[in-house]
Amino acid sequence: MKTPWLAALIIVACSEALSAQQPNAPRAAMTVDVPDVVAEVKAAYDRYNDAVNAGNIAVLNSTFRDDPRTIRYGQAENLYGYKEIAGFRAAARPLDPPRTLSKTVITTYGRDFAVASTLTYRANQRGKVGRQMQTWVRFPDGWHVVAAHVSTIDEPK
Repeated sequence: MKTPWLAALIIVACSEALSAQQPNAPRAAMTVDVPDVVAEVKAAYDRYNDAVNAGNIAVLNSTFRDDPRTIRYGQAENLYGYKEIAGFRAAARPLDPPRTLSKTVITTYGRDFAVASTLTYRANQRGKVGRQMQTWVRFPDGWHVVAAHVSTIDEPK
């Protein structure tokens, strides 16, 4: 899966909404996967995933956008807003054993929007595969997650 369908749908919807607001505005072609932008998102993404394994609450919290519209759907929780996400993270501990990532795909759209998807595995959860998707947006203070989904399923045969 090269391009997550949800990200493409969001981009089309945003583009159509902007066009409706500015019907005569010229449309610039969107550039996908600009190398330096991909590298920026990958660095932020790696920092976050290292913090998950280490239980680094400060980095985990700073990764998510401090906004009441930020959402994180987790294994057994639906968190709406930064305050709920930070409250959930208060109990974070280092993962033992740590998780490993597989099939990570980071796709950027323009210079300010990205989607990161990965599979996760833990040695103590044989036969299970975790799935993580994050929507990243560049703000004046850097890249932040504005929406995330984490789930675990039985590994497909």
